[in-house]
Amino acid sequence: MTSNKGSINQPHMIVLGNEKGGSGKSTTAMHIVVTLLREGYRVGVIDLDARQKTIASYLKNREEYSKKHKQDLPMPIVRVLPSSKLKDRDVAEQDELERFLQTIESLASITDAIVIDCPGNDTHLARLAHAGADTLVTPVNDSFVDIDLLAKVDPETHEVEGGSLYSEMVWEARKLRASTDRSHIDWVVLRNRLGNLNARNKQAVEKVLSKLSKRIGFRYISGLGERVIYRELFLKGLTLMDLKDVGGIDGKGLTMSHVAARQELRLLIDSLSLPFRKKTSAEAAE
Repeated sequence: MTSNKGSINQPHMIVLGNEKGGSGKSTTAMHIVVTLLREGYRVGVIDLDARQKTIASYLKNREEYSKKHKQDLPMPIVRVLPSSKLKDRDVAEQDELERFLQTIESLASITDAIVIDCPGNDTHLARLAHAGADTLVTPVNDSFVDIDLLAKVDPETHEVEGGSLYSEMVWEARKLRASTDRSHIDWVVLRNRLGNLNARNKQAVEKVLSKLSKRIGFRYISGLGERVIYRELFLKGLTLMDLKDVGGIDGKGLTMSHVAARQELRLLIDSLSLPFRKKTSAEAAE
């Protein structure tokens, strides 16, 4: 597949980060990867969660599905980067830094974008990825349970009382990035599972996010809804953007729910405002 990126010298770094599990981080990462691949971009994937290997497993399922069904599915270049096993902390962190930079360098000349899926906890490798991000995507379930990842909120008034450890980490990553190469990290908070919440809760979360976005410097967009299809797609290694080519789930064709989900995904990708990406009209995947 040829590249659309032209004269861009460095791959765009898209980092999926969230220190809480169950937010749809790897599912979101996978859909970003496949959407970019289908638009003609060369994509690298780095899985920093060498224990769970969620996105690496997703892509392994994709490879097996492709072979079994003789489907020519676009694939990224995949790297799994485990934490150092060295016992001395300083030595271990230096080892991780060197291997992280080597992995980025190995992908730099052969990719247009590198998508990094971070583990759901605070690690040195995750911090390195955050500091190297051009676009940082933080998926959160649209509830106050997950908003706690971003800030402390008064339970009665819903006033913001202060930042969280995670938002402080992102702030430090931004300062480091700015001092290193004067680059800006575009932090995008992705509101997943919007459809499952009542209007009152949704409005309260919206109000808090609006305040937080100004206070700690992110923008927030709508993400993926709560749909059974995502669990079905994982086992096959497929995404919503593959369904037309493979004839839907189990060859049953596309349902109205699938079509709605695909539109939801397109809106998400457009809202990321990736600077290298040429926006394609909605027809491109139809």
